[in-house]
Amino acid sequence: MDFAKKWYLSKTVWGALLAILAPLFQLCGIYLDEGMQHELAASITTLVGASGGMIALLGRLSAKGMLTR
Repeated sequence: MDFAKKWYLSKTVWGALLAILAPLFQLCGIYLDEGMQHELAASITTLVGASGGMIALLGRLSAKGMLTR
């Protein structure tokens, strides 16, 4: 099966981005420890996944075409 999830659903990608951004946040006085970075990455992927599902559902409900079985 050829299945590749979207980049924005990857906890690894979000974790890497947070690891890159954490030192920059520290310059602004915002401190993210490693545990907080993991929790934030998990929360972001959950929110993005749920948002994608909601957008797909709203798109289907607002579409002009009929559903078929």
